[in-house]
Amino acid sequence: MWNVVQQFAGAIAASGASGRKYSSAHSFRALGSRLVRKFFLVVLGLSLAVSAGAAEVKLLNVSYDVTRELYQDYNTAFAAYWKAKTGDTVVVNQSHGGSSKQAQAVVNGLEADVVTMNQPLDIDVLQTAGRLIPANWSSRLPNKSVPYTSTILFVVRKSNPKHIKNWDDLVQSNVSVVIPNPKTSGNGRYSYLGAWGYALKKSAGDEQQAREFVGKLFANVPVLDTGGRGATTTFAKNGIGDVLLTFENETALIQKQFPDDQFEIIVPPTSVLAENPVVWVDHNVVRHHTEALSRAYLEYLYSDAGQELAAKYFFRPKNQTIQAKYPDRFKPLELFTVDEVAGNWQKAQKTHFADGGVFDQIYQPNK
Repeated sequence: MWNVVQQFAGAIAASGASGRKYSSAHSFRALGSRLVRKFFLVVLGLSLAVSAGAAEVKLLNVSYDVTRELYQDYNTAFAAYWKAKTGDTVVVNQSHGGSSKQAQAVVNGLEADVVTMNQPLDIDVLQTAGRLIPANWSSRLPNKSVPYTSTILFVVRKSNPKHIKNWDDLVQSNVSVVIPNPKTSGNGRYSYLGAWGYALKKSAGDEQQAREFVGKLFANVPVLDTGGRGATTTFAKNGIGDVLLTFENETALIQKQFPDDQFEIIVPPTSVLAENPVVWVDHNVVRHHTEALSRAYLEYLYSDAGQELAAKYFFRPKNQTIQAKYPDRFKPLELFTVDEVAGNWQKAQKTHFADGGVFDQIYQPNK
């Protein structure tokens, strides 16, 4: 294009300097017209090439209930990063709900490019039931494909009228507890296993005592919502219950949404570590031609920018240097793992949450 510009300018200069080569206005106009046409054809060709080189690509991130705010911000940040790196425009669509229901939806045909869940169990099902990902999915990203973690805390009403400080306080007969359904919600499963693990450790491993403790706790649960955000609505907006058990990031959001000190956050001395794994869905990204983009989308969660966003929304970054920057945000507490108190997630599912398991045995909604 620059050569055409130079040619056009040179011709004009030559004709102005002497009338010998272009002796008539007609000849000059004819040459100028040809050069102008050539100039704009080149510009048009370059514009089409640029347009062809850039693209708009869509991804679908299927996630669980309480990550909406994190991924709204994260998607914007990643899209800007990808645009600067490749020139392509990324549009990330989101789907949220109870984690197990979301996982089953993907198995049933919801064409997620990436899945970001709160427990490995709801990603394993993509392999065991759907054959959508390989069995070694957790080894493909750092930290077993867990870029950030959380835990279960308590939300109580202003001034904490029931004086709730620890797990033992949740089984008092005058305390109403809001927990989502462990059969459909990872939030509910972690809350259940938090109570189970607390009782197990307190009783030196006595599973019968743990069963009785968790039974008493769920006897105090008036309603089982299908997901964590539904449980928040039940407690915070509908005014049901004395205490809500939910993820740490959700407790922070409740305080933000209700800034007039209606609620207080209680950090128990010990709780369960909630590991939040992520995966790209091989079966779908191959069909969508989004494999490289989907992987990059998840890898960006491990970048400093991604880790800072996790911390901003009260997810505990795996980068300990970044987490250490926020001591007031992430209170210290003793965290035990699901493996410690239930063997592993597969055993926990079979023992506690499968049909006829311990949860079905202890939960009596009509009692």
